[in-house]
Amino acid sequence: MNQAVVVKNLTKKFGDFVAVNDISFSVDRGSIFAFLGPNGAGKSTTIKMLTTLLRPTSGEILVNGFNPLKDQDKTRKSFGIVFQDPSLDEELTALENMDFHGIIYGMENNLRKKRIEELLKIVELWEKRNLLVKTFSGGMKRRLEIARGLLHHPKIFFLDEPTLGLDPQTRNQIWEYIRKLNKNESITVFFSTHYMEEADKVADQIAIIDNGRIIIQGSSEKLKEKTKKKSLEDAFLSLTGKKIREEEASGIDRLRTRRQMWRGGRR
Repeated sequence: MNQAVVVKNLTKKFGDFVAVNDISFSVDRGSIFAFLGPNGAGKSTTIKMLTTLLRPTSGEILVNGFNPLKDQDKTRKSFGIVFQDPSLDEELTALENMDFHGIIYGMENNLRKKRIEELLKIVELWEKRNLLVKTFSGGMKRRLEIARGLLHHPKIFFLDEPTLGLDPQTRNQIWEYIRKLNKNESITVFFSTHYMEEADKVADQIAIIDNGRIIIQGSSEKLKEKTKKKSLEDAFLSLTGKKIREEEASGIDRLRTRRQMWRGGRR
């Protein structure tokens, strides 16, 4: 199977509201895939269904060959995820955050220790491993979340706004790490972002969702060619409009998502 993610006729309704409306798309193994859309377009709802946090109303999903409805544990073990909002325990050290994550995923002790050292060195936090996370900068915390999400050797890595609020230098550094891991470990990367230059620079394929529907999928060049625009941002605006959108999920919704994911990891 050459696809890491396969979605067919996926729909999610909340009462009479259709958040995701009969979408279909696929993500090639080993690729970097950008999932773009305005606030409220259906991005977060789709990602939650892919990562077992929401049940679809209808449609089919395969993640790494697993059905998230029937094989939740196998699906969860096969992917890593970094949420938009911080999810680290700031009263623990960087090493303790990593170690606890590995224990939850049932990693053998020696392998866990080796992998923790390897990843903390990659994100340049090994020397800071015994410091409390509450002393870290925003960029350091993000790098730690990325290392933690990769600890159990996932085949696909979901990132929801991974560089939100970070300075350009830190954003570039984080993407350098992610691209290196994608290349060296053949990890499929599935990310959402509002920074169009990130998607333009790193994504092999881009899908744009709006009002619950996929409106286009292809390379950045294809999207610019289709809209006759010189930049991906201009192409995005021409496809989705310039009207300001409301947020798709409240802070309470996002907190609930993290709690669901936490419970799932402990099962």
